[in-house]
Amino acid sequence: MARASTRPTSRDVAQAAGVSQAAVSLVLGDKWRGRVSQATAERVREAARELGYRPNLAARNLRLGRTRTVLLVVPALTTEFFAGVYTGAARVAADHGFGVVLYPSPEGIGPARDPFASAQAALDGVIASSMAADALTAIHGDQLPLVMLDSDPSGSLGAATVNLDITDGVRQVAEHLLDLGHRRFLHLAADVPSWTFEVRARELATRVGAVPGTSIRTAHAPLSIEGALTAAETALSAPGPRPTAVVCDDDKLAAGAYKAIRRLGLHIPDDISVTGLDDLALATAIDPELTTVRLDAELFGERGMHALLAVLEGRRPEPGDIPVELVVRASTAPPSAS
Repeated sequence: MARASTRPTSRDVAQAAGVSQAAVSLVLGDKWRGRVSQATAERVREAARELGYRPNLAARNLRLGRTRTVLLVVPALTTEFFAGVYTGAARVAADHGFGVVLYPSPEGIGPARDPFASAQAALDGVIASSMAADALTAIHGDQLPLVMLDSDPSGSLGAATVNLDITDGVRQVAEHLLDLGHRRFLHLAADVPSWTFEVRARELATRVGAVPGTSIRTAHAPLSIEGALTAAETALSAPGPRPTAVVCDDDKLAAGAYKAIRRLGLHIPDDISVTGLDDLALATAIDPELTTVRLDAELFGERGMHALLAVLEGRRPEPGDIPVELVVRASTAPPSAS
């Protein structure tokens, strides 16, 4: 009779890694820092992966009194950006024995309904985008260990914050267009009351305003292609000298601006240059390909999860904003002489 296969145990992992069972427990329970070396921790994790070992999380959680579950609250999933945030957060969570529940706040605005009978009993912590912060009220997420993404460090419910360097991204956009010779700008701004969009407007005004002879019109638009089309067409048809560059708060707004510009019989970039922000797949699907700021969504999610783990362990999260990069493509050029 064939011998029944047996699941690997912590003792098997200890033998494979050449360490004690206590060391295996510390590493796989994510309590190894200051007790075993990083090299030992890596050796234990590698042995566990090779053996296909999975700790008994149910028994461990009963001992710890924790669910090892994190809630990721984001706006409605209308772009792949927040899917990337989830992917990065879930990857780090899995490495530390946590699960991530993704919870989109309806239409990106709150309050959202509580998906749990008691969030405080069901969760260890929350990672939330500032664009979905209102959802925290309904689920009492602000009473749990909390990390805010894309949020004002001075006013984020007292929580730890993880931010992309949006200020530098807008600086790169403004300097690129100014260096090309643009002086008349349209800012196609997201009509969303969020800190991240306030930062974009403020930095653009500062950078452009520092150069003599410049001007900025602002048109607010919903975060949709059709909404951006309407707002951009109206702004570009207004009396007075037409802007030579349209700076969009994200790539979806830029796609709407493309449609408006073509509807007006104009060409990109010959008549008007256009920039976005995000570097979604959309940026290379439209023609000409879009000059935009690349945001590393997966790294954003990873840093958010690392920050929450630090909060849960009583440590300070890693400081500093995540760098961003301007990707110059064919949608920007010097303004035409006419």
